[in-house]
Amino acid sequence: MPLALPIIPYDRKAAVRYAHQWAFSRNPAFYDYEELGGDCTNFASQCLYAGTGVMNFTPTYGWYYIDANNKAPAWTGVVYFYNFITRDEISPGPFGVETTLDHLEPGDFIQFRFNKEAFGHTPIIVAMGEPPTLDNTLVAAHSYDADWRPVSSYFFQEIRFLHILGAYAPQPWPQMPGPRPPV
Repeated sequence: MPLALPIIPYDRKAAVRYAHQWAFSRNPAFYDYEELGGDCTNFASQCLYAGTGVMNFTPTYGWYYIDANNKAPAWTGVVYFYNFITRDEISPGPFGVETTLDHLEPGDFIQFRFNKEAFGHTPIIVAMGEPPTLDNTLVAAHSYDADWRPVSSYFFQEIRFLHILGAYAPQPWPQMPGPRPPV
């Protein structure tokens, strides 16, 4: 029998508040990976966690942060973040779908592929115009720190959009402790 976990609504406002608060600085509860390949997806994960409060402590394939050396690849890796968010199986943590620009909301995520084979940047959407365009969709990010930055200001080869649908609640057994970022 498949596991049925309750769905927790995504608090988009909390995620966006967190993004604005920490866009140009670093929350000391989390390691800054800027000198180790970039901090963008670590920042995106912190924002998403601020809006869900649920981590997935599955080794290798989960989405969690305990400390600088004890984290899931999906917490800091662009491709792994995408794979975790769009997973098919029901397991604790946030989940979503790849979609189009017109189905996004503040608190969702954009990923860019620059001059490489793989996607390499994950900003969070903080505001959108009506109708949404790349000019009026604004993001916050680390690794080049930004807040209220228009998506159109990036030079990219490919773009994809992630709409967060919510988070599956933790399993009935206790979770490992992880830092809850202040919002």
